Amino acid sequence: MESIQKEGQAYVLCRPDDQPLRTEQDVLDLISGCFEHNSYKLLLQEGTLSDEFYNLRTGLAGTTLQKLINYHVKAAAVIHTEETTQGRFKELLSELNKGEDFRVFGSETEALDWLLG
Repeated sequence: MESIQKEGQAYVLCRPDDQPLRTEQDVLDLISGCFEHNSYKLLLQEGTLSDEFYNLRTGLAGTTLQKLINYHVKAAAVIHTEETTQGRFKELLSELNKGEDFRVFGSETEALDWLLG
């Protein structure tokens, strides 16, 4: 995880080689990292979300989203995988992409435009 300055704004970048989000503690560690970097904007690159996140039965997606909202961290995720076009997860993303807290994009450019816009 690293803090990046772009267009006069800071955001935290979470790369696939960082620890994937698999547990609630991973989510809390990620939010703590945002606070340490004094940034309330987060970009999750492809691969930072684990299979547990995509499986809504685990509750990890809901927990993650609730924690991000509670701690006022605006997050964008770049996801190209098939998980986003299937079943209940697709329905969840459809609802999320209407809000201003968490959205999913197909490219990092689109994600940053929204996150920093």
